Amino acid sequence: MEIVFVVAIAENGIIGAGNALPWRLKSDMARFKALTIGKPVIMGRKTFESLPGRRPLANRTNIVITRDADYRAPGAIVVTSAAAAGSVALGDALRRSAAEIAVIGGAEIFRQWLDRADRLEITEVHARPDGDTHFDVDKAMWEETERVRHPAGPEDSAAFSYVTYRRRPSH
Repeated sequence: MEIVFVVAIAENGIIGAGNALPWRLKSDMARFKALTIGKPVIMGRKTFESLPGRRPLANRTNIVITRDADYRAPGAIVVTSAAAAGSVALGDALRRSAAEIAVIGGAEIFRQWLDRADRLEITEVHARPDGDTHFDVDKAMWEETERVRHPAGPEDSAAFSYVTYRRRPSH
């Protein structure tokens, strides 16, 4: 079962500002959906709360990790640890015959799962916005396998690149 990160990162490492994305990339939303649809998606509470209408992503099993055992997220499965999220996600992926589990943020969840990740699907945002949430990737551990640059479309606030990284084999 592959663990795949799906994340947009600005040139300065910013992934969020005030629990929202500090850019608008309508083009990237279609890619995000294509990479996550039909799969379990693991996210933190703040990421869940940043979703439009605070509603779960459709056609995906939404798994929310929070330290608050009393937290409720209607339509999502709430767990209190990365281990519990992994168990739920694995069971769901097997039930769906999905080959991947998507981890979609935020920064703390990415840090918790980084050692388990097999692939990173990064949208590199060619901008340097202000923000309060960072995620840095040590590229020495990863091999870039694909890169496609895109100019900003009519509903995008910046140009961007889709970049795929695979974990380098350990020696």
